[in-house]
Amino acid sequence: MKEFDKLIITATTANSWIYPDLKNWAQTTNELIEDVVKCYEAGAAIAHVHLPRGEEIETVKRIRERCDIIIQAGMSSYPIEDRAPDFHAKPDMLSVISNHHAEHFPETNVDVVHDIDELEQYCISCKKFNIKIEWEVWHTGSYWNLNYLIEKKLLDPPYVLTLFFNWPGGTWSPPTADEYLHRVKYMPSNSIHTISVMGKEQTKIATLAITHGGNVRVGTEDYPYVNEGIPAKDNTELVSRMIKIGKEMGRKAADPSEVRKLLGI
Repeated sequence: MKEFDKLIITATTANSWIYPDLKNWAQTTNELIEDVVKCYEAGAAIAHVHLPRGEEIETVKRIRERCDIIIQAGMSSYPIEDRAPDFHAKPDMLSVISNHHAEHFPETNVDVVHDIDELEQYCISCKKFNIKIEWEVWHTGSYWNLNYLIEKKLLDPPYVLTLFFNWPGGTWSPPTADEYLHRVKYMPSNSIHTISVMGKEQTKIATLAITHGGNVRVGTEDYPYVNEGIPAKDNTELVSRMIKIGKEMGRKAADPSEVRKLLGI
């Protein structure tokens, strides 16, 4: 697929799983919506949002009343039957892990199997609700599943992927250049990719991705520090910093309308 010159920034607005005591993220629904709007104003094209349970429809509605940011509903660790409220809220995108969850954090462990039948059902349900899937890719086994779905004609290009690095647990992968390049080498054709790095190596892998036509996800859920040992004041600071890095590397941030056209949403 033709390389997209601009940089797509995704802002993650949720809590930090690895630094649960930091709490420099939204604590209420009102604060969450305000955070999303501020990330949009700072230049993020996509907001990865954990929609508050029981308030999914209203939260999406309130964000859309304030700005045009692309809403990507998160919490892919939930089984599909628990995400019915997300479907009915009709976000622009839905995060779906393309393998299993095996994560280990200070306050919780996650170990959830997402088999191929569930992934097929995600494809069917997202088409029904006109939602674009964002596939979480934690290792190359994810590509086997994606290629299976593509061959069954359950997915339409472009395929939107987020490559995860250094998230602790059984699906961990190293935040290194060779791991990133290995993952890029085997991704399906017609894919658009973003990187998500948990930890201080985020900037290093982000700059590598920017040079290889990739995009970047930043925010308190991934790494709530603007530099090692210096907590971000809020997500706006994290978004603005990455936009500045991208601009200095020759890739201006894309706005939501440009990304909608690129992704077909």
